Amino acid sequence: MKARLPQGYSSGGATNLQHLAKQAQKMQADIENATAELEEKEYEAQSGGGAVKVTVTGKMEVKSIEIKEDVVDPDDVEMLSDLVMAAVNEALRNASADKEETLGAISGGMGNLNIPGLF
Repeated sequence: MKARLPQGYSSGGATNLQHLAKQAQKMQADIENATAELEEKEYEAQSGGGAVKVTVTGKMEVKSIEIKEDVVDPDDVEMLSDLVMAAVNEALRNASADKEETLGAISGGMGNLNIPGLF
């Protein structure tokens, strides 16, 4: 008895493999384009009710830090450091979350597989 393939499937394994390779190449190109766009974006976060405002890029680099004068207290530098750190970390989390969401939508979650040479 011969095994039959379901309707719509052919025995052309090489053709299916070529199709899969083309899909992977397109996905990789889409990811590269999205990554370039994400790197150009800017993300902003504030702490202390707007006392400290930080802007980072999609490359995870701090672009600017704005500090209101009334927050600068020479006797409480630690509080200012905490506000800056909180704003920087929040801005970086925003950038990272946007990147994960954007790339995850393209790859369908396959980006987490860490296949060498694929992404």
